[in-house]
Order: sequence, then structure tokens, then C-alpha cells
Amino acid sequence: SAAASSKKTSHGLLRVLPEVSAALSANRPVVALESTIIAHGMPYPQNLELSREVAAILRERDVTPATIAVRDGVCRVGLTEAEVADLAAAGGEERAAKVSTRDLPLHLARRSASSSSSNSGGHQWGATTVASTMKLAHRAGIATFVTGGTGGVHRGAASMDVSADLAELGRTPVVVVSAGVKSILDIRL
Repeated sequence: SAAASSKKTSHGLLRVLPEVSAALSANRPVVALESTIIAHGMPYPQNLELSREVAAILRERDVTPATIAVRDGVCRVGLTEAEVADLAAAGGEERAAKVSTRDLPLHLARRSASSSSSNSGGHQWGATTVASTMKLAHRAGIATFVTGGTGGVHRGAASMDVSADLAELGRTPVVVVSAGVKSILDIRL
């Protein structure tokens, strides 16, 4: 059950916001949201405004939004308003890295380093991609994820750049609601 899954994840590497945990325990709808769009997809303050608008749309429909990100080496499922605001600023301040599934272990390993440093420059963020958001949402017991677009295959790339989103879509049992593929892909429509 979602409640049991939520309880399993309440260890030091995954923190579920109490509001999200309560909604999952009560079997109320929760929707996961990626954080890359906030940190890297739009300039500040439009990124913050978009995040607030999406959360408001979900709340108007009695759905709990759960923006997913990594902060100082801890995966966070659901962010406070202050955390969303800091993440929105962090992209332009170079305090946010794009984190896909392959990057999660590195960012989790940074936990001890960040907690021992003075961190005077603000929190270090890992902005989750579609793939890592799906993985963490599933781990927290969230069954639905909404995103503007998924990655794919970049045509003509020398390295045959295939997005981790494609593999994650095939192996992680989370419903993904998307407008389509990312606008940077050449899909020749």
C-alpha cells in the first residue's frame, strides 16, 4: 500500500514532506512533479511563478503536489514553499545540478560533505529529471507524475544520446502524464 511504502522510505536518504505522507496514508491523490523545470527550464522568477501556479491548480482539485528534488544529499519528496523558492533561485546561482537516475548515487554521497561544510553559499540542489523523479516517486509510493515533456533520442548525435527517461518509462510503474517530448528533440513533425 502507499502508506506502507511511505513508511519504508522515512530514512535518512529520502525525506517525504509531512503533507505528502499524510495524503498518501489517507489514500488521497498525490502527483509528483519534476524539479529540473524549476532550476533549469525557465529564468527566475518565471520558474517560481510556474511552480506556484501548477501547485495551485493541483490543490484546487484536491490533489497534493509533490515536487521532487535532492537537497544537500537528501532526496526530498515534496518541498516547502521556502524550498521551492530556494531551488528556483539556485539554478541561476549555479547551486543546482541536473540529476538523472545515474547521478543520484553521487548526489546522495555528497550528503556528509554538505552537512560538514559551512554551506555559506546556500543549499546545494539536485534538480530531478523525468527518470529520477519517476524513480523517487515510486519509492515514496506516488503512482502519478506530471511533466511538460519527456526525453527521447537526439537525432544525429555522435554518441547516440538516448534519454534515461525512455528506459525508466519501461521499468518504473508510475503513470506519466506528459504533453509530449521535450522541445529540444528533433522529431521532424
